[in-house]
Amino acid sequence: MPRPGTVRTMLPLADAHGRVATDLRVSLTDRCNLRCTYCMPPEGLDWMPSDDLLTHDELVRLVRIGVERLGISSVRLTGGEPLLRPDLVQIVAAIADLRPRPTIALTTNGIGLAGRVDGLRSAGLDRINISLDTLDPDRFRTLTRRRRHADVLDGIRAAKAAGLAPVKINAVLMRGINDDEAPALVDWAGREGVELRFIEQMPLDAQHGWRRDRMVTAAEVLAALAGRRLRPVAAEGRSRGSAPSELFRVGDTDQVVGIIASVSRPFCGACDRVRLTADGQIRNCLFSRTEDDLRTLLRSGAGDEEIAEQWARAVAVKLPGHGINDPSFLQPDRPMSAIGG
Repeated sequence: MPRPGTVRTMLPLADAHGRVATDLRVSLTDRCNLRCTYCMPPEGLDWMPSDDLLTHDELVRLVRIGVERLGISSVRLTGGEPLLRPDLVQIVAAIADLRPRPTIALTTNGIGLAGRVDGLRSAGLDRINISLDTLDPDRFRTLTRRRRHADVLDGIRAAKAAGLAPVKINAVLMRGINDDEAPALVDWAGREGVELRFIEQMPLDAQHGWRRDRMVTAAEVLAALAGRRLRPVAAEGRSRGSAPSELFRVGDTDQVVGIIASVSRPFCGACDRVRLTADGQIRNCLFSRTEDDLRTLLRSGAGDEEIAEQWARAVAVKLPGHGINDPSFLQPDRPMSAIGG
């Protein structure tokens, strides 16, 4: 740790295309208690060996370096399923103690959240995103291969009660399974007072079975919601900035709905995100096929400055776009559960 009064050199995470990464997505584990069809096979995956995973102290140290030396101002904790990490509350508290304090968010499937959300809120959690693809328990079982629909709803209600506003709900529509539910999901979100976001299915499944012609596009979602009189929030003078979600107002209400169209309407030009995997690898793009190893540096005794410089070099070579729409695109070897959302 630096001596009192020591001035640290800030090294922004800038790339050659004028973007600066300030939003860090941290995967806490590759494990998950669901088996969503668009993510992994029914039998699950071979999980990372425990010795490969960052320890509590290693993880917090890397986040500290990101905040103190690299300009990270927002930290989102993801998985796998981050609630499976037993020290999650302690991780949130340690990040909340950093200065300057970053905003702390969590992306979760909501299972087990009801019993833990008050502790997470007290520790410093600011925002939460919860995945819910359907309002039908039977469809939920088809999509996730688990009967846990009621548990997710309990988690959503608990997050609202804990004051994590707005509670954001992530929904992926799958053709022939739940693609008829867009209007019902919007109406439910309005009644519940949560912010719904539809996410295009991305080529990040472990089976490598993603097909563009099977993906429900943003245009299809908007067409299905024509009766809800959606209007772009941007028309009200609100800038989207680097946010992945394009927001729409529902009629003349206060309700807004987001659409994340990573495939059909890429927003790479405004991207401000960088990812740290549960085993200590830096990924400068969700779809990157290369990674930079910070874990080995950590465990070989490298100082903060050396780690920060390697991290900055990893971001500096970020490509201008993810390339999904290029004929030469190859899906990353790692699935979403091992990368972090």
